[in-house]
Amino acid sequence: MATNKEQPLSILVVDDEPDIREILQFNLENEGYQVDSADSAEAAATILSGKHRLILLDVMMGGISGFKFADQLRKAGNNIPIIFLTAKDTENDMLTGFSIGGDDYISKPFSIKEVIARVKNILKRMAVPVDKPAKKIIEIGELKIDLESKTVLLDSQPIELTKTEFNILELLVQNEGKLYSRSDILDKAWKNDGIVLERTVDVHITRLRRKLGHFGDYIINRTGYGYTFSPQ
Repeated sequence: MATNKEQPLSILVVDDEPDIREILQFNLENEGYQVDSADSAEAAATILSGKHRLILLDVMMGGISGFKFADQLRKAGNNIPIIFLTAKDTENDMLTGFSIGGDDYISKPFSIKEVIARVKNILKRMAVPVDKPAKKIIEIGELKIDLESKTVLLDSQPIELTKTEFNILELLVQNEGKLYSRSDILDKAWKNDGIVLERTVDVHITRLRRKLGHFGDYIINRTGYGYTFSPQ
């Protein structure tokens, strides 16, 4: 059950299949969540607000696809967690979802128990930040990482990172030179979410390196061992 009884956590379900919307809404509300639903990305855009803590988003919809809608949200700086729902279960489709900024990916047909478990895992991660000292800023040349406000500046320009990307960057930068296996990074940045695959770490780090420009070269992959942060 959701822990905040006075104000249940709010979830937005976006799917063009009425039966799926209804079963998800029914079961999530039974778990104590407040659920809104939309039958398209266009409709979702009109009701999505700051109260929503997570989106369950169908990939294959008429009009704007789930991937396109998620991409629009990320480009607009909206980092709300997104779980993609899709009948397409190829590795390329899954990696596309993660590269856009998705937090999880569930193939149809799905078990409602699995969906609820993943929703709870993600909302738990969002509620528990990585342990860190307050009011600390790390500066590496033109790269500035504010651990309190969770913001990153490169050449005085803000870089939009997802929560997971920031968690990975913070872990590696605060432990410069220390090697972390993919499993270690999953435990630290995803808070021991056993559902997430280890190759997801590679996808997030690839995206993080790209956003950091030449500073991305400081995130080094030691083959057979894992990742480390080493300014050159």
